[in-house]
Amino acid sequence: MNLDDIRNQIDRIDIDLLTLLSRRAELVHQVGLIKKRDGLQIYAPEREEALLRKLVDMNQGRMPERSIRAIYREIMSTALALEDDLKIAYLGPEGTWTHQAAIKKFGHSVAYAAQPNFADVFDQVARRRADYGVVPIENSTEGAVSHTLDLFVDSPLHICAQILLRIENGLMAAIPREQIQTLYSHPQVFGQCRSWILKNFPTAELVEVSSTTKAAQLARNHAADGAAALGGMLAAELYGLTMLEESIQDRATNTTRFLVIGEKTCPSTGNDRTSILFAIHDRPGSLVNALRAFDQFEINLSKIESRPSKRKDWEYIFYVDLAGHCADPKVANALVELGKHCSFVKLLGSYPDTGE
Repeated sequence: MNLDDIRNQIDRIDIDLLTLLSRRAELVHQVGLIKKRDGLQIYAPEREEALLRKLVDMNQGRMPERSIRAIYREIMSTALALEDDLKIAYLGPEGTWTHQAAIKKFGHSVAYAAQPNFADVFDQVARRRADYGVVPIENSTEGAVSHTLDLFVDSPLHICAQILLRIENGLMAAIPREQIQTLYSHPQVFGQCRSWILKNFPTAELVEVSSTTKAAQLARNHAADGAAALGGMLAAELYGLTMLEESIQDRATNTTRFLVIGEKTCPSTGNDRTSILFAIHDRPGSLVNALRAFDQFEINLSKIESRPSKRKDWEYIFYVDLAGHCADPKVANALVELGKHCSFVKLLGSYPDTGE
């Protein structure tokens, strides 16, 4: 078989693929009509994750899991755009890590709305000006994102999915490395690259800004003053900067976890995580007694974070991630027992515990 024969076979397969994708889109559209008729959510994270797992398990070819997920992410993104004008609010501006996380979850075909701060992401979804929001919750190096935790206290929204995104920061500039005097970036990026900065630019002025995209913009605008930025490749591309050094974060496995927020939580998938908030009574042993509820029902806790309640001095609210779905009997019973030792318990949502 020569090269032309192979290419002709590929062309025929492409025609078949387009035909099948069109048929699939039509079927998905019919599903969307039924969901709208019955008042169901168009986007179903639990169905999406179950489908992706099934496809990965069925794969007998040469494509790795990440490629299968990436291909079907765009197929499903196109289907979502066809059956509904899905809009995703995210912490902007365009090109931030949150923007990239949103694209990883929803693909390129849906509409995106950049928001200037965390509160506006929550507000857009709560007012139904956006269907879902994407916000960062924690970084493997720098820990919890406190602004997101605080907003959950009074918000009616729920967590319906999570996104894990590998963060690779680089040094970008429009000037030679030896001319750099000032580094712009987000505070978390400075934290993630602390050792690299001390080694390579110990005397540089560090200027904190709201996003890595803003940092790239400032590096471009103030290049004559010796400005550079730390951030991702997309930010460098948006402002025409040269990536002088890649992957400068102190930990090679630096990862940020993002949450998808919406009006409803999602059904069980069999591999789920549940997030809650609770506040304890102000008396000795309250926290220990509260945590015993999870031990009693053998519930594994993967995260516990405390935040000032901002309602009463020295009162704290605890954010907890636990294994299982809120509808699981063990989890449900543990939450009932927890409530006996708390002034309030708030279920933020159950969602697929995917490592994607």
